[in-house]
Amino acid sequence: MDILAFGAHPDDVELGAAGTLAKEIAAGKTVGIVDLTGGELGTRGSESIRNQEAGHAANILGVTMRHNMRFEDGFFKNDREHQMALIKVLRAYQPKLVICNAIRDRHIDHGKGSQLVSDACFLSGLSKIETKDDSGQTQEAWRPDRVYHYIQWHHIQPDIVVDITGFMDVKMAAVGAYKSQFYDPKNKAPNTAISSPNFLNSVQYRAADLGRIIGTDFGEGFTVERFPAVESLFDFI
Repeated sequence: MDILAFGAHPDDVELGAAGTLAKEIAAGKTVGIVDLTGGELGTRGSESIRNQEAGHAANILGVTMRHNMRFEDGFFKNDREHQMALIKVLRAYQPKLVICNAIRDRHIDHGKGSQLVSDACFLSGLSKIETKDDSGQTQEAWRPDRVYHYIQWHHIQPDIVVDITGFMDVKMAAVGAYKSQFYDPKNKAPNTAISSPNFLNSVQYRAADLGRIIGTDFGEGFTVERFPAVESLFDFI
């Protein structure tokens, strides 16, 4: 797997990184998504509905696989049990890059999930931690080359911005797959922070603003865990 993208809830990855993933898939990269929870505590919709929506979004993006860890929404912990579960996934798919939640955010699961995935990525590279796959075979230690964190509710200054011009429509279509969560005048469920038309518009105008800053139409921002390196100053677009 070239890229494994993690989200605390179904729709996190789409909101934060769908344009980037769609671009990499179009370039021939293999991409998978792992949702930590089913989003069962969400005010709108249900776990089963969101599972269906996640499958629809995955088809829109064209990812190779999507898996849900079934951790407890709102109450999962960054502890040994959860880290070991993610280590098995990381070793099974051996991603070159990992993308995960924002380092801090409005929802408590986002920052918590971000740190959990980051810690699991480090521990997964330690050969003395032994894990077995579902067939009972011992897994090899594996650590991704890079861990990137997308940006969610809070305005976090990105370390890098990916040009997603040409892929904004795919991103919005993947986000729109979650009809239970976002603005729909026909939906009579209680309003939430993300169900207003303003929130859905903000996904578009944030991408447009990041694109403006880097001189393109649309962009998605990420923070990094170590300095990004380039061969030459001319590598920048």
